[in-house]
Amino acid sequence: MTARSGRWIQQWDPEDETFWKRTGERTARRNLLFSVLSEHIGFSVWTMWSVLVLFMGPEYGLTPADKFLLTSLVTLVGAVVRVPYTFAVAVFGGRNWTIVSAGLLLVPTVAAFTVMEPGTSFSTFLLVGLLAGIGGGNFASSMTNINAFFPLRKKGWALGLNAGGGNIGVPVIQLAALAIIGASGGPRVLLGIYIPLIVVAAVLAALYMDNLASVKNDTGAAKDAARDPHTWIMSFLYIGTFGSFIGYSFAFGQVLQNQFDRTPLEAAYVTFIGPLLGSLIRPVGGSLADRYGGARITLWNFVAMGAATVVLIVASMQRSLALFTGAFVVLFVLTGLGNGSTYKMIPGIFQAKARARGLTGEAAAAYGRRLSGASMGLIGAVGALGGVGINLAFRQSFLSYGSGTGAFVAFLACYAVCFAVTWAVYLRRPAAGAHAPNPAAEEKPQLSYAEV
Repeated sequence: MTARSGRWIQQWDPEDETFWKRTGERTARRNLLFSVLSEHIGFSVWTMWSVLVLFMGPEYGLTPADKFLLTSLVTLVGAVVRVPYTFAVAVFGGRNWTIVSAGLLLVPTVAAFTVMEPGTSFSTFLLVGLLAGIGGGNFASSMTNINAFFPLRKKGWALGLNAGGGNIGVPVIQLAALAIIGASGGPRVLLGIYIPLIVVAAVLAALYMDNLASVKNDTGAAKDAARDPHTWIMSFLYIGTFGSFIGYSFAFGQVLQNQFDRTPLEAAYVTFIGPLLGSLIRPVGGSLADRYGGARITLWNFVAMGAATVVLIVASMQRSLALFTGAFVVLFVLTGLGNGSTYKMIPGIFQAKARARGLTGEAAAAYGRRLSGASMGLIGAVGALGGVGINLAFRQSFLSYGSGTGAFVAFLACYAVCFAVTWAVYLRRPAAGAHAPNPAAEEKPQLSYAEV
């Protein structure tokens, strides 16, 4: 192998329990820690416009529709860049790309610091907001990198912790905004805090993370993942969970301001609670999926999300702020649980397909890693597009009805479809004889994914 600069690990086999206990677990946990830090700041930069718009009063000349459009476009860029970020890990190495991707966060942060003042044109705000979208890509590269470090039996916990620690970047920047607004500070104070933090994250990644030589881009795997229907089914389910989380994170404060006439400070007092609890609960969703099966947890989670949305519709129609806020926080918690359980399903699905092909042991694990790693970038990107849909739905609902009620009705219908798809594809009993050893069944195996 050609020598490459940086910290490269040539041999990595987390499924070997002896190797894992001797050195693998310690190394994997160290990389997980600093991956979480970088991804955490990436989420903060991606979602910083969810709080910057709270600072933008009438003197900025933006309508509520303008603000929803701005946050929609930021979410869109964050979703799209997840695809190239996924493949960047194999090109540059997980450690090396973490350094680069962390450093790139300086671009939107410094740009926002420069233009954040009354009199700046809406088109300029849109352009700078688009730059902030690159923070959404850190999730995809981080998840792809950490997925390679951990054995299948630990992936639900590790991926849940990695994603949850990153998701906490949303409430943290909202809490920071609350403190700054409360102290009568301006948006540039918030942005100035994050500039040195970005530098620290990049330096720590350089000092303590590793690259895995075994992680390679496999264009064949990417094509196979794109052709596999489960990639797109899981993308749709991830729209329902993570798309809801990121969409509500951007929109919650604006809904409180526009529908319940909350001031920026009053909105900031509560907007961080939902994303915080939703982030903290994500590893629990992964752990529950490890224990009971991701499909089962996901199925009942969509039932609960639908119930919470019904309460939101009632609260919205009655203009009950207390009920509305409580139900929204519960919905955030459920999106976090669903995020953990759906992501756990991905490696399990491709492991099940490996068994259906007659593969066992390391061959089955390698097949599962190959396709699950390739599919994660697509699933993460498509799932994040749900956040775009949520902000656009709120924009249209406020334009048409003056409230978010119409948007919540649409979200309820989406959760109902997600429930039906989860049950039909992953929990419905397979047809009789599905596991019979005949050639026809081998070509298109009908599998039970109940254990996924």
